[in-house]
Amino acid sequence: MIEDINWAPKRGKTTMQKKLWKMILIVTIPLMLIIVLVVGIFIGYALQYNSILNNVTTASDFNREFTDNIKTKMYYFVIDSQYSEGLPIEEVKSAEAIATKLIDTTAEKDSLRAINSVLNLCHNLEDKMQEIAETEGYDSRMSQLNDNIYVMADLIQEYMYTYLYYEAVHLDVLQSTMLTNMIVLMCVVVVLALALLYVLLSYSRKLSRSIVDPIDMLCERLVAIGRGGLLVCEPIQADVEEVQLLSDGIENMVVHLKRQIDRNAEQEKERRRTELALLQAQINPHFLYNTLDTIVWLIESGEISESVKMVGSLSNYFRFSLSRGQNVITLKEEQQHIKSYLEIQQMRYRDLMEYEIDIPDELKRYILPKLTLQPLVENALYHGIKVRRRKGLIRVQGRIQDDSVILEVSDDGCGMTAERLAEIRASLEDERSEGFGLRTVHQRIRILFGGDYGLSVESTPDVGTRITVKIPMQTNEKEMGT
Repeated sequence: MIEDINWAPKRGKTTMQKKLWKMILIVTIPLMLIIVLVVGIFIGYALQYNSILNNVTTASDFNREFTDNIKTKMYYFVIDSQYSEGLPIEEVKSAEAIATKLIDTTAEKDSLRAINSVLNLCHNLEDKMQEIAETEGYDSRMSQLNDNIYVMADLIQEYMYTYLYYEAVHLDVLQSTMLTNMIVLMCVVVVLALALLYVLLSYSRKLSRSIVDPIDMLCERLVAIGRGGLLVCEPIQADVEEVQLLSDGIENMVVHLKRQIDRNAEQEKERRRTELALLQAQINPHFLYNTLDTIVWLIESGEISESVKMVGSLSNYFRFSLSRGQNVITLKEEQQHIKSYLEIQQMRYRDLMEYEIDIPDELKRYILPKLTLQPLVENALYHGIKVRRRKGLIRVQGRIQDDSVILEVSDDGCGMTAERLAEIRASLEDERSEGFGLRTVHQRIRILFGGDYGLSVESTPDVGTRITVKIPMQTNEKEMGT
């Protein structure tokens, strides 16, 4: 008897989920920090580069149009030309707005100094335009135009060029710095990535070994169990809680499975012994009743010698029927059974029945349940030959087919209708009242040999019936595992 085994609880086990989360955090946190750092640096450089580039673009547009427009419009104003549109104050205001905008977006000191000069000159230029407008006399106005307006316009252009120069230099320096820093940053990222990869590989290898090795041992254990190795073993030791629980569960399962298999085997043996004895007990009185009835009929008919002969046949039948108390006999002994039975019945039904027994000698060493063929021969006589009320033939034959022994009991009696045949076939598989003898024989064969063996019935009305018995080619009870 296998007792329950309670394995000692394992301490310090970690779940697989925790181990996987730890591995994920080891990789993802540094990786996210690196990504945030790289993205932040890239965005900073991009914004700075874009700001300087916008400043350069704005200043280039300003230089290209402003100076020429101011000089032309002021000249037309001073000479009082018909093309004059008045003082170009709006152009100066627009230039001041652009300069103010550039001041807000400029960070380089030299560039900031130049753009502040542009803004101051724009203010002075506006004042000088007002002075020309208030001055009378062509010469005085031309003098102010040459000495003030043209000079300031040129200075504004010069300072704007200076601003462009410094911004271009700053942009070039920024590009060089950005390229250098990005190279350094990429090297740092590669080094950190390699370090993270090494840590990941080391940890994942350790984790995989803590999971895969016990699982491999569990697989080997399950293969051994599948092959019938049900010896109870110590559970596999694993660092992962789930694997440990699985190993403990498998060993507990083996304990219960072994106990259940032993219990089932014992119950099956007992069931087979009980059912076989019960079925055998059901058959013996049935046959004895019919045989004694025949003897009584002969004695009543005054056929003393025939009755004596029948008693001798009956004696031989019971001598083989006892079979030293065994319920499984050889086909040779079973043939002697039915031969004695048919001899007895032929004495009674001499005008109705003939019989033939054709079982090859090579089949007679195989075993089968006692009283397998006798109920079939009896059915052939009482439900086939006798019902038709004319002389008929009962034939018993044997052969080998597909590694099985096939025995056939056939008659040329009245046969069965399709409906009756269906009832008989159904009775072989359930507890119906029809076909008690056939069902009993069928069940005994299946109890001993399994579901692949038993009886099959074929019948045609007014032609006859054939019952086929299929048993394995076994010569002793050890081959059945009983």
